[in-house]
Amino acid sequence: MTLSFEPMNESRPIREIAYDVLKRAIITGEIPAGERIVETEYADRLHISRTPLREALRKLERDGLVEYVIRRGVVVRAFTPEDVEQIYTIRNSLEMLTLPYIIENATPEDIASLRGKLAEMDRLMASDDVEGLSPLARDFHTSLTRISGKNRILRVIEGQDEYIRRFSAMAIRQENRRSTAHEEHHRLVDFVEQKDLENFRALMEKHIERSKQNCLTALAAQKQNRDL
Repeated sequence: MTLSFEPMNESRPIREIAYDVLKRAIITGEIPAGERIVETEYADRLHISRTPLREALRKLERDGLVEYVIRRGVVVRAFTPEDVEQIYTIRNSLEMLTLPYIIENATPEDIASLRGKLAEMDRLMASDDVEGLSPLARDFHTSLTRISGKNRILRVIEGQDEYIRRFSAMAIRQENRRSTAHEEHHRLVDFVEQKDLENFRALMEKHIERSKQNCLTALAAQKQNRDL
């Protein structure tokens, strides 16, 4: 595993850069759940001293991404059902707040852009390209919520985006969910174009809840595989 770390190109403190690099690697699964983060090894990988690494690890512990285990040291935590529940609750609450403003602000150009993204997703669906589809699905949702123009809300949503991208990737790998979710994306754009807030709100709530439930199912399957 090669971690991308170029502190000389950044003006931020090294501990903050190390934190971001490690956080991204943990959330994407590049550093898997259960792996020990040995200070000497990871300091060498990141080409930094152990002091900023320790500071980054303390911050990751506050985030709930790592934990200190007796006789093992720092270990990457597996995501729990409670993690998924909380993060989806945050996302659901905030995204629902943006919906009236999406309906109000959406222009024909916005609709055309969203349909362009859907056309690319159609192509990936047809070729069963799950790896390519997952980031496009998140980009679709990001583009949709940005139409609201509610920048403070958007910044909080984007603070959870790395987690949601990981969870969405888990959910979208389930074939039955993949087809349903993509059909719902098309219908969401239809409702925005029609300025139909009631149906837009109802479908978005259902869409997010289904995504959460599929993620929980995938998480349970992962745990079962680890326990075998």
